[in-house]
Amino acid sequence: MRAASIVFACLFALATGVGAAPTLTVPGPGLVWKPIPFDAKRRSETAAYARRHYGLDTWRLARPHVIVEHVTVSSTFASAYATFAADVPDRELHELPGLCAHFVVDRDGIVYELVRLDTICRHTVGLNWTAIGIEHVGLSDTQVLRNPRQLDASLRLTLWLAQRFHVRLRNVIGHAESLTSPYHRERVGALRCQTHADWKASDMRVYRRSLARLAGRYGVELGPPPSPRASGC
Repeated sequence: MRAASIVFACLFALATGVGAAPTLTVPGPGLVWKPIPFDAKRRSETAAYARRHYGLDTWRLARPHVIVEHVTVSSTFASAYATFAADVPDRELHELPGLCAHFVVDRDGIVYELVRLDTICRHTVGLNWTAIGIEHVGLSDTQVLRNPRQLDASLRLTLWLAQRFHVRLRNVIGHAESLTSPYHRERVGALRCQTHADWKASDMRVYRRSLARLAGRYGVELGPPPSPRASGC
């Protein structure tokens, strides 16, 4: 009889979650809403971009699966904002719409939201259709990692987004890791292997370890980091 009671108690605990570590809601970061111009013209350009590169006829970002970390390679938020606000062809690929990111984390830890999360933002070739872009004001990954206020704000923002959209740790990547993402797709052959050098894999391993530790404080299970995967490039 006692054994049956123990079994029943275990089944009840599994069914109700009693005895399991609670998952706490990750507090939202203190966002400063500073939108870049994203009018009907830019939305139309974004939809056209999505058709060319992903075969999707939309400017909407639906159920993002990836978070991509970037570095602005500049010293001020103002310069990064000016670059993203200007809807002009970029100097590298010469395409419209202009480059942008959903968030910019400044060196003092202030997080600016530039684009709504239901909108495709052009920040990572091959992944814009399903990725949230986070820029960090600075000249290198290392500079960001060595700035406690900026890094803490970045980790909290990323964890908040990961919990909100159920993004796994393996899909929190640096721009330099874009080609190995299972979500990478690119219809334009000349751009199939295009990526950037910011947030290289070694720095992202440090970042993801810190993110996993922060997630553990809230009882959030993010899963394992990415496994080595050939890009084919």
